[in-house]
Amino acid sequence: MNYEKESELLKALGHPIRLRIVEDLLDDECNVNKIVKILNIPQSTVSQHLRVLKNRGIVIARKEGVRTCYRVVEKKVHSIIKILKG
Repeated sequence: MNYEKESELLKALGHPIRLRIVEDLLDDECNVNKIVKILNIPQSTVSQHLRVLKNRGIVIARKEGVRTCYRVVEKKVHSIIKILKG
């Protein structure tokens, strides 16, 4: 096991907002505006958290016209969320 890599994954998921974003993105990819509406937080805050998730390789972005859609690509995240939901 690569402990450094795994701890970075857990750190990225360690913030409540990022955890919620990831949980929502597991169901369906969506853009920043949709996440803003769901979480009722500023767009800049959502963008900051998405940047962390993207930098850790947890989500990827896909351009759709002027919108950017995000989805989870890190397979371990599915298992982690399932465990946390109990």
